[in-house]
Amino acid sequence: MGWVKAGDYEVAFDDGKVVCRNAAGRRLKSVPAKLADDPAVVGLRQLAEWLDRHEGQCLADVERWMVRSLPVPLAVLTRVWPDPAWQAALRDLVVTGPDGAVAGFLRDADLERGLGLVDLDGDTVRIAPDLVRLPHPVLLDDLEELREFAVELGVEQRAQQLFREVWHRPAGLDAEGTSVEEYAGGAFKELRFLHGRATQLGYRVRGGHAVCSVREDGRGIEARVWIGDYDSYEETETGPLMWTDAGGRVLRLGQVGPVAWSEGMRMASALYAGRNIEDEEQAA
Repeated sequence: MGWVKAGDYEVAFDDGKVVCRNAAGRRLKSVPAKLADDPAVVGLRQLAEWLDRHEGQCLADVERWMVRSLPVPLAVLTRVWPDPAWQAALRDLVVTGPDGAVAGFLRDADLERGLGLVDLDGDTVRIAPDLVRLPHPVLLDDLEELREFAVELGVEQRAQQLFREVWHRPAGLDAEGTSVEEYAGGAFKELRFLHGRATQLGYRVRGGHAVCSVREDGRGIEARVWIGDYDSYEETETGPLMWTDAGGRVLRLGQVGPVAWSEGMRMASALYAGRNIEDEEQAA
């Protein structure tokens, strides 16, 4: 963007922030305080805030496509790709084709030429299926090999895919059980601390539960961890993890798919990690 007049100075938008130069053309370290209410400065700062929100929303949408296993039309990818925020969120994600096999790392999307990918041989290829998927990492059979190859390629994914923490349902699990206690009992001095942690991690809080929604095999599933619904200044602790269907019915553990299992455990682990360690150490 070009420079815009602001009093005796000029301001511009550069690399996500408002910059300023004086009448002599020398760029200043910061925007002078007296320009805080100048319309040009206010407008550019509002633009910066909007771009930050837009970037965050693009990243959230891409991660939701992945977590909910949603097929993405080629037309959508080619339409949003020119936007730097969308491109940053999508670039280098692992893409699978119609047959479910890994096609490569996404590097380009063009309406005429289709998707540009770096395949598993390190070659640049083009594919143009009507629908592609950005698979959840727990569904990738060769996840460790893909991680190693990504490091060799210098891949840096903005959306957490390859290096997202994953949990696999353990062998010998009681398939008739309805809850997992592994991350229950994490103590918090005040309920508001646990509520705040859940919100900060991006989870909704409803009816005293932290909730993570997943769509798997065409059905909606919610992972839930009890965190409390009483006075926000009272002590609380994390409860067991369970999963429910779209109607709110609790599922048996044997009915929980791999993505819902992994995302539920990821949420429960992240909530538990914020517990009050000092009290545990004193008790020990």
